[in-house]
Amino acid sequence: MEVLNLWNELKAVVEGLEVDVAKNARGVAAAGVRARKGLRTLQKKARELVKLTIDLEKNAKEEKQD
Repeated sequence: MEVLNLWNELKAVVEGLEVDVAKNARGVAAAGVRARKGLRTLQKKARELVKLTIDLEKNAKEEKQD
């Protein structure tokens, strides 16, 4: 469940970025700042998701061996 919660957070960040990226494409500089900040957040959330899934797989593998 934790993986799905993190995945939903990641999708919410992407959805929130859409407006700012579109505005930045039209030349709104402030939207570019918000978009870059959102992309950094997206990167952080994606890193957390990767780490979580690796840890879960590692733990599951260890439990199988026991």
